[in-house]
Amino acid sequence: NVERVVALSTDKACAPINLYGATKLASDKLFVAANNIKGWNPIRFSVVRYGNVMGSNGSVIPFFINKKKEGVLPITDPNMTRFNISLEGGVEMVMHALFHAWGGEIFVPKIPSYRITDVAKAIGPECEQKIVGIRPGEKVHEEMITPSDSFYTYDLGKYYTILPAVPKFKLEDFIKEFGAVKVKEGFAYNSGDNEEWETVDSLRSLIKEHVDSTFEY
Repeated sequence: NVERVVALSTDKACAPINLYGATKLASDKLFVAANNIKGWNPIRFSVVRYGNVMGSNGSVIPFFINKKKEGVLPITDPNMTRFNISLEGGVEMVMHALFHAWGGEIFVPKIPSYRITDVAKAIGPECEQKIVGIRPGEKVHEEMITPSDSFYTYDLGKYYTILPAVPKFKLEDFIKEFGAVKVKEGFAYNSGDNEEWETVDSLRSLIKEHVDSTFEY
C-alpha cells in the first residue's frame, strides 16, 4: 500500500568520476525506470539530488572547526567550491517530492555555493591555509545538472527537475500544473558557475544557526 518512494541521491551521481558516484547514478536510473514496471500499482518513484548537508558528519565545516585549534586549515584546492544546503532545506525538498512528484523526476534544489577559502576565513581567519591537493575521486566544483540533462530539465521556481526521457504522464499537463519552464539546451548547474554565493559573514551566521550555536571566530 506504499504510494510514494523518494530516493536520496547526491551531486556525485552527476557525471560521476568515482565508483560511489557511479553506484548513485545507477540508483537514480533504477528508481526512475521503476515507474515503467509498476503495473497497476499507484506507487510513484522519484529522486532528490543535493550535495553535503551543512554540518553533516565528515563535511568540511565541522572538520575546519576541529582543526582550527592547530592553527592550520588544509585546503585541497583554492578554487574549490561546493553547494550549501541545510538539513531543513534537504528535508523540505524530500517532502516536496513526496507530495508533488508525478513519478520519475529527479529534483535538484536552487541553493547558494561557497568557496572553500571563504569557509576557512569564516572559521579560522587567523589560521594558515595550507594547500594539500585534491583527493582521489574529488571534483573542484560540484555538479548537479549536466548539459546532456538540459534536454529534459525544467525550472519549477524553487527547484529544477530532470524528467524521464519518456515520462509516464502527459508533459503538457505537468508543465501546466507546475508552471514548469524548459531550460535552454546546454544548460548546466554546478557550484562554480552558480549565481548565488555565500559570503564569509553569511557563512558565520549559518554555522551558528545550523552547526554550532556556540561558534565563535
